[in-house]
Amino acid sequence: MRFSILHELQLPGPAARGAEQQLLQEALEQVELADRLGYHAVWIPERHFQEERSGASAPAVFLAAAAARTNTIRLGYGPVPLALHGTNPTFVVESACSLDLVSGGRVALAAGESVAGAELGAFGVARADQRARWRAALGVAARMMVETPFAGGDGMPAARQVVPRPVQAPHPPLWLGGGKRATARVAAEGGLGALLLTPTDPEPVRDWVDEYYETLTECVPLGFAVHASFALALPMMVHADEAEALARGLDGAHFDAYARGYYESFGRHRPGRTSVWEEFEARRDDVGLARSAIVASGEPLSVRVLRGGLGSLRGAIGTPEQVRELVARYDDAGVDELVLHVASGGVAHHDVLAALELFAAEVMPAFAGSPRPSRFTGADARRALERREARQVVGVDDAFGADDDGAAPAAAADTEVETMGITDRSKFVAFRRDMEARGEKAFQAFVRRSDDARLERTVGSGAGLRVIFATMERQFVPGRAGGFTGDIQYNLRAADGSVRSWTVSIGGEPLRARARAGAAGGEPKLTITLAVADFIRIAGRDLDPVQAVMTGRMELAGDFAVALKLGEMFGQPAAF
Repeated sequence: MRFSILHELQLPGPAARGAEQQLLQEALEQVELADRLGYHAVWIPERHFQEERSGASAPAVFLAAAAARTNTIRLGYGPVPLALHGTNPTFVVESACSLDLVSGGRVALAAGESVAGAELGAFGVARADQRARWRAALGVAARMMVETPFAGGDGMPAARQVVPRPVQAPHPPLWLGGGKRATARVAAEGGLGALLLTPTDPEPVRDWVDEYYETLTECVPLGFAVHASFALALPMMVHADEAEALARGLDGAHFDAYARGYYESFGRHRPGRTSVWEEFEARRDDVGLARSAIVASGEPLSVRVLRGGLGSLRGAIGTPEQVRELVARYDDAGVDELVLHVASGGVAHHDVLAALELFAAEVMPAFAGSPRPSRFTGADARRALERREARQVVGVDDAFGADDDGAAPAAAADTEVETMGITDRSKFVAFRRDMEARGEKAFQAFVRRSDDARLERTVGSGAGLRVIFATMERQFVPGRAGGFTGDIQYNLRAADGSVRSWTVSIGGEPLRARARAGAAGGEPKLTITLAVADFIRIAGRDLDPVQAVMTGRMELAGDFAVALKLGEMFGQPAAF
């Protein structure tokens, strides 16, 4: 079993001048000590606007400083809420690769979902959209670190070489972080390590680990390597005297749990005015964090405690003997890595250092034997990688120029589209660049707030349809075509009764998609007939294609097997 540490960079209560700098310096000293003592990794989640709970808004900066002061400890960058970065993870990838270089190949990158209104509201992310967005972003991130050059997709332009490249090949280990059993299952489906940040007793965790490894054998990796590992976070404070361990560590562990619930479940925060610490002290008994329910009794440890009608949290807070027994239960459950949160909620710096030293001296040696055989073999990994799509390749003629520029300001985007004439080439180019630069989000917003007439007049012009079909060409995923070659014909009905036909041809070596205006030269494998506006709404994810078929708004003729995988072929979730 491996042992790591977690840092939220918490600073409860009003912060005096210089307190934040002192906190960071002390955290770096703790990481230095953990490195010398043989701890496996330090994890720093990325969080924003969560006063008192976390100052870790720029974890890569902290980890870069830690890299300069350490030698072997791995640097856990995340969980990073990739949905907040949209489907463009370039800056995260560049930071992770740079960190991997300066640390000599010690980085692990974890994605995650944010459930805090402080972040979702600030960055304009809908809760329902998160999973699709982080999955897309993490898949793109892996490709950025592997493809030479990056082949584009998901709103990202092709023909860009992401620099620098990481030390670790094909890329640093990829994880998914979260708090629920479902996190482990979703991680396994994507071939990712599972990093669970909500403390849970060992006995239910056994089933979680079993499900994770069973699911992992059927995974379709999001990255170009499978990282098989199950990690669980746990509050920790150890001392020879149980009562002293409780006095040093319990309030900090409880504040961390309260602050997590405050920002993710029940809090109503007034920035710069609300004292989360004062609310914690006043309400802790009401939310299952009663101090009086935890007593020094010498009993075996558990994460959740119920005593005297009050619930509370404990975890690995006790004597070395008590903590060893608890860790052995996690080891028996199959947990690969325990992530210890010691510096939580204002625990004194010297107490953190002492706990790290005592744990390393009296707990870690009991688990330092030969590693248990892996439940995910090299053969499992090879089969999993055969199921993922191949690396995408950029055409030899794809390039960008020194005179390329970005899009018009967002406030002018609608006007730009509205006034674009069918024959106005300069405005068409500006609109195309706006869509490419802003990606799907801007296009989807425009579609949602437009009626059918407006969509047909603007995006439904010849120029606008060229943009959509050109995007389909770029997003085509050869590995998901299932061997299909042939023509797909779109018959788009205009409001005036005319029909505009477009054909997407799949073929060639390497396999590519080519779109052109006009009907197929021969018999198409699949013909799709629908209104121009409905076609645009499906492209903008404002109309579900299944619903469109069921309601008669879209008609299919030909090979229905092609229709079933159409979405996946063009880089989207399966449509049917």
